[in-house]
Amino acid sequence: MTEPHISSGAAAPKVGFVSLGCPKALTDSELILTQLSAEGYQTSKTFDGADLVIVNTCGFIDDAVKESLDTIGEALAENGKVIVTGCLGARQAEGGHNLVESIHPAVLAVTGPHATHEVMEAVHKHLPKPHDPFVDLVPAQGIKLTPRHYAYLKISEGCNHRCTFCIIPSMRGDLVSRPVGDVLGEARRLFEAGVKELLVVSQDTSAYGVDVKYRTGFWDGKPVKTRMLDLVRELGELAKGFGAWVRLHYVYPYPHVDEVLPLMAEGLVLPYLDVPFQHSHPDVLRRMKRPASGEKNIERLQRWRELCPDLVIRSTFIAGFPGETEAEFQHLLDFMEEAQIDRAGCFAYSPVAGAAANDIPGAVPDALREERRARFMAVAERVSAQRLQRYVGATMQVLVDSAPGMGKKGGVGRSYADAPEIDGVVRLLPPQKISKTLKMGEFTKARIVAAEGHDLLALPI
Repeated sequence: MTEPHISSGAAAPKVGFVSLGCPKALTDSELILTQLSAEGYQTSKTFDGADLVIVNTCGFIDDAVKESLDTIGEALAENGKVIVTGCLGARQAEGGHNLVESIHPAVLAVTGPHATHEVMEAVHKHLPKPHDPFVDLVPAQGIKLTPRHYAYLKISEGCNHRCTFCIIPSMRGDLVSRPVGDVLGEARRLFEAGVKELLVVSQDTSAYGVDVKYRTGFWDGKPVKTRMLDLVRELGELAKGFGAWVRLHYVYPYPHVDEVLPLMAEGLVLPYLDVPFQHSHPDVLRRMKRPASGEKNIERLQRWRELCPDLVIRSTFIAGFPGETEAEFQHLLDFMEEAQIDRAGCFAYSPVAGAAANDIPGAVPDALREERRARFMAVAERVSAQRLQRYVGATMQVLVDSAPGMGKKGGVGRSYADAPEIDGVVRLLPPQKISKTLKMGEFTKARIVAAEGHDLLALPI
């Protein structure tokens, strides 16, 4: 029996697509969308009129699980033919049954994360591919869900840590580093396509290459070790040729990260580190089973700032973790003041089904968790506002994210201190020179005239 197909004269089959969750899930979505386009499928962000729908889910915290399940239900109600992928697809319900299938038994197929091949097999089964795909119409860098001028570059999958609040390893598995040549090849294609900012992401960027014992790979005919320092150096050299930025996310504070700071000081990569500290008190960190003890983090931050005075630190924290005492929480507030974290986010602890932290005694009441989160953010915002003042009067390079009408009335951009969607912005005033224009996706020099809240106000020059 031959595989059915749609004749070249018929309209291309249309796949509705929804991507939920973190940047790592976003890169999974981009891979699936790229493959769909390569095979001649059309894609749509709406359910109405699509031949079937793919939902890439998040399953990390309860709110994300609810959003994913609600979206699946909405897709089933509006379309009826739904394929589910992503982290929630790997979750099990009580009794060992698949969680998604137990709640939405009408779905056509369920896969876990980073499962492009399995998703495409399900698509082929329920929506046969066109006979003559126009492969040459797919851009070399693939399909992206971010604006044209920035992109996420995923360097590994999974994680070797077993933090008690996290179930990601049970969904995404242990650390698997991508071959260094593949990562650098993708980076070059993105730069060639016009990307001006590359955001390096993974579950643990500092551990890149641990699983393959830092083996030597090859890139452009030369040997390159599968190791964070070597990868970052090559990315920085590559970016320099395109006048682009490289930004590092999810960097655990291991000692070898010190080696990357000189690359930041010399301008090869942005002097910005996203370091997920989660807490400061040694006892809380032990209950969390975090890979860093916390006791040396202040010293490490001081050392990093000595190596690179312009360094910006972003981090995330959890307030109200099981067993957290008022003294332990106060330790965290004191740490924020001493560490001078430039950008910080905080979550009130939320129990996650299957997480080991659920069994830790001393659950903190919901109201107290929220109160502590609010107290933390008050301190974090005060520290951040103080740190921003040092830029006033300086001239900075700003990547323009929005500039209607060529920026004649101003625009919005970001400095090296601002990652997209999670940090502040630089609000650009109308240029004083009539000849000065702004364009989305390009850099402009700007003089910082004020700091307001999380943001900077600047005059393009």
